[in-house]
Amino acid sequence: MFDTQENRLIWRYDAEELWIEPWGENSLRVRCSKLQHSFPDENWALQEVAPGKCDIKIEEKKATITNGKIRAEVSSFGKIMMYNQKDELLIEEYVRVRKDLTDPKCSSILVDAREFRPRLGSDQYHLTMRLESVDRNEKIYGMGQYQQPILNLKGLDLELAHRNSQASVPFALSSLGYGLLWNNPAIGRVVFGNNTTSYEAYSTKILDYWVVAGDSPAEMVEAYAAATGYVPMMPEYGLGFWQCKLRYQTQEELLEVAREYRRRQLPIDLIVIDFFHWPFQGEWKFDPTYWPDPDAMIAELKELKIEVMVSVWPTVDKRSENFDEMMEKGYLVRVDRGLRTTFDYEGETVFFDPTNPNARKYVWNKAKKNYFDKGIRVFWLDEAEPEYTVYDFDNYRYYRGPNVEIGNTYPLEYARTFYEGQEAAGQKNIVNLLRCAWAGSQKYGTLVWSGDIASSWVSLRDQLAAGLSMGIAGIPWWTTDIGGFHGGVTTDEGFRELFVRWFQWGAFCPVMRLHGHRLPLQPQVGTTGGSTCLSGAPNEVWSYGEEVYGICVKYMKIREELRDYTRELMKQAHEKGSPLLRTCFYEFPQDKKCWDVEDQYLFGDKYLVAPILYPGQKERTLYLPSGCKWKTFEGEKEFEGGKEITIECPLDTLPVFVRV
Repeated sequence: MFDTQENRLIWRYDAEELWIEPWGENSLRVRCSKLQHSFPDENWALQEVAPGKCDIKIEEKKATITNGKIRAEVSSFGKIMMYNQKDELLIEEYVRVRKDLTDPKCSSILVDAREFRPRLGSDQYHLTMRLESVDRNEKIYGMGQYQQPILNLKGLDLELAHRNSQASVPFALSSLGYGLLWNNPAIGRVVFGNNTTSYEAYSTKILDYWVVAGDSPAEMVEAYAAATGYVPMMPEYGLGFWQCKLRYQTQEELLEVAREYRRRQLPIDLIVIDFFHWPFQGEWKFDPTYWPDPDAMIAELKELKIEVMVSVWPTVDKRSENFDEMMEKGYLVRVDRGLRTTFDYEGETVFFDPTNPNARKYVWNKAKKNYFDKGIRVFWLDEAEPEYTVYDFDNYRYYRGPNVEIGNTYPLEYARTFYEGQEAAGQKNIVNLLRCAWAGSQKYGTLVWSGDIASSWVSLRDQLAAGLSMGIAGIPWWTTDIGGFHGGVTTDEGFRELFVRWFQWGAFCPVMRLHGHRLPLQPQVGTTGGSTCLSGAPNEVWSYGEEVYGICVKYMKIREELRDYTRELMKQAHEKGSPLLRTCFYEFPQDKKCWDVEDQYLFGDKYLVAPILYPGQKERTLYLPSGCKWKTFEGEKEFEGGKEITIECPLDTLPVFVRV
């Protein structure tokens, strides 16, 4: 029934096999399957780790495995219970069966903790894992990005699936002192009930989860980052202000906006060329009708010291010059029946198949030739364990290690030396601005934005919870469309107020990015190619009147003044996995009040930020965590921590306090 294999505790009964083993400090990985003689070995979000020391004891009616601060106990009937180093119960499987008559929860209800329901005709199961609610006052945080304003997830029912503006990153942090990663990418569901917690995977071969115990939220989040991978160091251009709108229709329009920012001597690091700058979807290049000289454009932007980001879509229009070749080579996704169309927007299109490595290479080569070789990115490290491929996309060869040849592969450790050298010289990794992410996505340079959200106060409140939850779930690079995406009339005073409050908050987010589909729509420029996708109204900081403009300039300058501080936070994220947006309890776990605060946060460990989340609000109440003093951002007043205060917040002022 019990067995060991090196550092692994194994339990078997009938067709079921259970593995528990150490996976990083104070952590255990649990896997279970009913596929006899074929135990799935995918690691999914987890990285391989060196085998740690653990203590395994097998007795007559139970077995235990201990790794640092966490201990798992397995009964002879397979029930799992986990404890911390203080012998406090953290996790207990929900079992209501008659098999173990010594279990005080033995029952004739006949519900098991690990239910594998076969999906007929396949080797897949509908899997359900059930846990006891050890403490109904437990608080649960993290799990990624959901469009709702609630930070404490206890009592919530969450879909485990990606959608535009929803990113399921299934790491849950508990106030009881543990974190649990549901290490299964299957579509499913989790319910954090007051009586039980249940995880479901609708189609899978295996139960797989990872648990860490710790004395503080920071300790557990850092252990989770070590197990799933660290975010790269953010490039310098990621620290400042980003300008974007839907969409710049021509090369000259984009350049004129960039020139105007410089004429006004405003701080700006990056400008975005959004979608439909191409002739057809699936061509991954500039339309020469509207973007006649990309080389000259990029050269001018570099003189202005403004980086460029381009939008790259996975759709291939049936009119595209690449469609026939990609179809012939099997690079497009297929459908079960009917027409070969997977997305109908500004053309009948099919997604390219990113699960096909040759399709990925094909698309990358197109993008490299038409974008990256023109200098839109400095360089890229293509991770292919255990080697790296080194690329250089333009002439900014500040550093290359001795004997490094562009395009060749080198051992991982050699590549790290290359990375450290070029980092010291100012070059960084590529940044991927994405709508969604999963556990471990951070290590690929993933900057998640919260998708196509409404331009509303309700939406603003949702984004605060989303950003804080993403940080707990291990995604430090996160941003949102300042002002929201859908709608927002630039001349409307109500929207201008929302825009200001969102802009102020954006100055204290990991990336400060202005974007949105503003109204009224602009006249169509041209009649061919991507011109059929209409553009939104101007969305530059001077587009909303003089009062709004003055406030925007104030907070752009604040963001610039924070550059050294923000760079240090990005370094902490890179080295330890620390979020930039931190819940109050993350920094002050001993202050019980901080576990209940949901409408304010810390930007790093120094700045307490209290966003204005309601229209017409000219004052707000906030809580100053205990254990230190706080002063206003301007330094005019100082307050003792551990109490609530009410502060005035006129339109030009965001309540921010500095930790003393």
